[in-house]
Amino acid sequence: MTDSNNTPSCYANTSTPYYYAPEMGTIYFSATFSALGLTSNLVAFIVLIKSFKQTQNRSQSFFLIFLGGLVVTDFMGLLVTGSFVISFYVTHVDWRQSDTTCHFCNFMGMSMVFYGLCPLLLGATMAIERFIGINHPFARSSRMSKSRTISMVLMVWFIAGSISLLPLTGFGSYHIQTPGSWCFINVSSERNDWAFSLLFSFVGLISITASFLLNTVSVVTLIKVCCGSERRQRRRDHEVEMMVQLILIMTIATVCWCPLLVFIAQTALAGTGFNVRYLLLWIRFATWNQILDPWVYILFRRSVLKKVNPRMDWSRSSVTSLYPSLRDNVRRFTRSSLGSNLGSDAPEDIEKSNAVPPSTTAPSPPSPCLIGSES
Repeated sequence: MTDSNNTPSCYANTSTPYYYAPEMGTIYFSATFSALGLTSNLVAFIVLIKSFKQTQNRSQSFFLIFLGGLVVTDFMGLLVTGSFVISFYVTHVDWRQSDTTCHFCNFMGMSMVFYGLCPLLLGATMAIERFIGINHPFARSSRMSKSRTISMVLMVWFIAGSISLLPLTGFGSYHIQTPGSWCFINVSSERNDWAFSLLFSFVGLISITASFLLNTVSVVTLIKVCCGSERRQRRRDHEVEMMVQLILIMTIATVCWCPLLVFIAQTALAGTGFNVRYLLLWIRFATWNQILDPWVYILFRRSVLKKVNPRMDWSRSSVTSLYPSLRDNVRRFTRSSLGSNLGSDAPEDIEKSNAVPPSTTAPSPPSPCLIGSES
């Protein structure tokens, strides 16, 4: 596990130029960053527990379990990685001398991969659950349970953990990165390092793509349903609220993680080492995902929106009913271009509205002649 100079492999400069530079960052920035993220996730977790105890909607309870898993993951990710980074700036420790067995570097690298993939995989899992819940509600209601939802969260953690452990088996490797406070995947011409870098990048990008496609279909279906009767809209209020939160979570993950994932894929395919400047920039970009995620549920709830705008009748129905012209336009759009079921009902409704009402003295069905005259 060492090179010719007796330097552990995880600290050898095999691909990315490494510089020990504790003065490159400040403890105030890292501490503020970590404190803000930990506080946000702790507040979100408390709010989620209260909402879970109060909700009587099965779909929402399943969704809250997924959100709880996401909040716990983000909290632990900031706690673990932030602790190492802050301790580095406090002690100015040189891990090449203090950890010659690479235990720190491997653990830090595993943490970065695990807590990086978990939010993306959980986002894709939540998109799948909402897709099934909106498009196939009867199949979901008969098979889904709280224990199965928890099992799905545990499965996501297991998959992300298994991927993060691959470098310990020889498939890929973790190397220390400038300024010496953290370790991450190594991109080199060696086949296993190259393959593991692409695996990490593609798993993240595929998760984001799947979330985007499934959420798009779910939103279109939900719009079609919300354009129906007032009675049906009331039953969909919780689903509209959950979809808004899920779309915001997906948007945050896309903006924060896509630059880093694309950068890793480009670097691996080009066969060059990381550009330190861009690597640090995109890593900090990705860290904002863990800070912004909890605020989606803290702020974008109907109870909070009611306090922000108490004059609006939030309990009346979903947001589409508040704008009749928008609702009518969406109805026409979905029926003409997207709606197969609702679109097939529209001509029938028009015929019923334009048909000549039957005579009160003749309750019998209309004769073929009458049908021919109407056509």
